This record gives sequence, C-alpha cells and structure tokens, in this order.
Amino acid sequence: MAALVGLLEQRGLAARRRVDELREEADRIQAELDLADRDWKEWAIARSRVGEALAPVEETEQGHSWLAERQPGRFTPAQGVTGPGGAS
Repeated sequence: MAALVGLLEQRGLAARRRVDELREEADRIQAELDLADRDWKEWAIARSRVGEALAPVEETEQGHSWLAERQPGRFTPAQGVTGPGGAS
C-alpha cells in the first residue's frame, strides 16, 4: 500500500511540474503576444495617419477630374463641374 501511495505522489508531482512549466510558457507567450499586439496597433495608427495626410491630396487630384466615364468610351462632364460662365 505504501508503494502505491508513493507512486501516486510521484505522478502527482510530475503532473504539478508539467502544469508549472506550461504556465511559465503561457506567461512567456502572453508577454510576446502583448508586444506583437502593441506593435500591430502602432502600425495601424501610422497607416491611418498616412491616410489622413494623403486624403487632401487625393481630394485635390480628384477635383481636377472634369470628365466622367459613365459608359466605356463615353465621357461627360463630371457632376458639379461647370464651364466658363457657369455653363456645363
């Protein structure tokens, strides 16, 4: 009977060690995940800021387009564009 209790204690200790090892690994992975997540968010913010900075440039470039291609090969004045004297 004492041998059985000793065997159970050994297996219990081995299981406890395995849990401790996995917890340490999980903590390490969580720390790495937090770092990667922060890095990803910083890149998303940078991308957003670049988009905001380029938006006025894109609007200006689009504002110069006075023809619209409604059907392939058929161009008409773009909406809101007027010619000399307000004629379209």
